[in-house]
Amino acid sequence: MKSSLIYVIVFILLSTNAICQNKHIIPIKETRNITVVSVVVGNMTIPNILLDTGFSFDGLLIYNPDYKDSLDLSNTIEVRIGGAGDGEGSTALMIDSGEFYLGNISMTNQRILILQGDIYKDVPTNGIIGHSIFGNYVTHIDYDKEIMILYDNNNITIDSSWTMLPVFFKDNSIPWIEASVVIEDEEPIPLSIYIDLAARDAIVLLEKPDMKFSLPMETENIHLGIGLSGDIYGKTGSISELILGPYKLQNVTASFADAKTRSKQVGADAILGNNSLRRFNIIFDYSNKKLYLKPNSFFNEPFN
Repeated sequence: MKSSLIYVIVFILLSTNAICQNKHIIPIKETRNITVVSVVVGNMTIPNILLDTGFSFDGLLIYNPDYKDSLDLSNTIEVRIGGAGDGEGSTALMIDSGEFYLGNISMTNQRILILQGDIYKDVPTNGIIGHSIFGNYVTHIDYDKEIMILYDNNNITIDSSWTMLPVFFKDNSIPWIEASVVIEDEEPIPLSIYIDLAARDAIVLLEKPDMKFSLPMETENIHLGIGLSGDIYGKTGSISELILGPYKLQNVTASFADAKTRSKQVGADAILGNNSLRRFNIIFDYSNKKLYLKPNSFFNEPFN
């Protein structure tokens, strides 16, 4: 009887250990409408690395020049990288097949880019990571607990308390969804939207000749930020609703920007940013083309 009991206890322990090995828990920090993690490159910990679903390849971009002298740059090549903005892009030094750590995960065969210049010298983050996480793991971001859970297995079970939205991809690894907006009091306007977790905005509505919406009656001209290709200017104003599946976010502070300057994604009507997504705990499942949402404690916070 005692030996059988020991066997059961050992089996339970082994089973529990196997489940634990199937996931990795990474601390995150959500502040000022951005979500950041820490990474380790060589012997150096680099905090405040921005989670970015728009960063579409395996790798890490470091743009704080303070870390440049602490990195081994002996086997780098110079490259030009583009992004939002109306300039020519930025130059960077690239390690073609590097390694860094995210928590206990060794990220190997990664492109590590070190931005030349100091266009981001005044921002509170040090770099960007994206597809290394979202493209290789089912990624659960829990804003209530300030953790990110990465699952090795693409077939995890999601219970019925979550709402699933279909995700689609075009010519890269950036996730798109279908959503709707109400600018004033008209019928909801369906839009094709891609997700940019690095964007502070709740939503960026893109101005272009064939845009499907009208601007609000009152807007204000603002500097929206700095992309890898330069400054981004636009407008801000309030819209009545942003509709994501069954959820209606109301009185949303939206940004409006020229599509040619703000977005390089053909056919996009809008960009969904972190100031909307942080109101949910979310699960990205790229391999099964699904996004899961569950309202969290920030859901009813007023937009700023």
